[in-house]
Amino acid sequence: MTSKQSHFRFLCTFVYVYFFAQAMSMSLLALWLRNTLQLSGTETGIVFSANFIAAMCSQPVYGYLSDKVGMRKHVLWAVGVMCMLSGLFLVYVYGPLLKSHILAGAALGGIYLGITFIAGSYAIESYVDRIGRAYGFEYSRVRLWGSLGFASAAFMTGRLYNVDPHINFMLASVAGLLLVLMLALWRLPQHESAAAAGAKLRLSEALSLLRDQAFWRFMVFILSVTNLYLVYDQQFPSYFASQFPDKATGAAMFGYLNSLQIFVEAAGLFVSPLLVRRIGAKYGLLLAGSIMIFRIAGSGLAVGPVSISAMKMLHSIELPILVVSVFRYIACHFDNRLASTVYMVGVSFGHSLGLALLSPLVGKAYDLFGFNHTYLLLAAIGAVCLVLSAFALSPTPPEVATRKNAALATH
Repeated sequence: MTSKQSHFRFLCTFVYVYFFAQAMSMSLLALWLRNTLQLSGTETGIVFSANFIAAMCSQPVYGYLSDKVGMRKHVLWAVGVMCMLSGLFLVYVYGPLLKSHILAGAALGGIYLGITFIAGSYAIESYVDRIGRAYGFEYSRVRLWGSLGFASAAFMTGRLYNVDPHINFMLASVAGLLLVLMLALWRLPQHESAAAAGAKLRLSEALSLLRDQAFWRFMVFILSVTNLYLVYDQQFPSYFASQFPDKATGAAMFGYLNSLQIFVEAAGLFVSPLLVRRIGAKYGLLLAGSIMIFRIAGSGLAVGPVSISAMKMLHSIELPILVVSVFRYIACHFDNRLASTVYMVGVSFGHSLGLALLSPLVGKAYDLFGFNHTYLLLAAIGAVCLVLSAFALSPTPPEVATRKNAALATH
């Protein structure tokens, strides 16, 4: 087996197990907070806001350290150990503290969940992209195994939640233990060029991104369109479950549909590089954003289980296009030595900053206006932001055309 095959297979397995743990911990978090712990929409928004504030603080550090250490496994070790402890934390610390002291629980839980399952997922994705570029395989072909891992867990979460939500959390810890064991056995040879690039990276170079106009044009899309979509998606499980005769049926159906959606998403991750290469990363971002806005508006107009399920399934089309376009846009417009920093600050930090501000506001809107009217308002704002993004994003030539031109030039 070649080094490329060995590392590809390890990362596929690692990403599968990590996203399995993430789904067990986070996919029904909104239901757990609102139905089991009996938090209001505003209180749930505060909890999510705390998660993203903590993630926001850790993401620039994750990004800079990832570029600095190159292909060494430091980041993977940190995330794996935190995953291993997640069940104990959620059951015996987080839940009781949220019921007794909401602000203290939100703060402590925000630190743990933000670092482990929010910023941590972006850090792992950036690491996979780095290894893929070094050894010659597509990031999305590894990331699709993350979708399969999430789907495998999501298929079970709804039914297990109805038995006891704590079962889901403990299974996340089991998955974390497996991650740690895998890391102990994996041997990654030092990649000299990547190590040298990381060693030469200075903090001043990373900070220079803040003076880069291309970076801030990219942030227009991240801070507006994608953040509105993510804040919409936070409490969507609770709204989805309300479309069914009882909450238990809604929770189970959400788990089944979430699993189906993510299996379709995995297929999308396999083919989306072909689409994004043909239309270019900029238009890939705008296409993904258009589907996001359509789904938000459609959810506001949906009536009953069938129409809301159709809106849920759109996520399986939008996400593959988005994640592939983001990495290809970064590769086209920024220094490769700063790829992790751009991703962790521009995308991950940008998401956390926006969600930290938006989560309590949108949570309050759910309490005041209901889900439907809030979704329509978010869609209207998102449509305006998408038009602005079309002007702000830098042009990205289609890779198919570029390759054809290069081939013709050689003849």
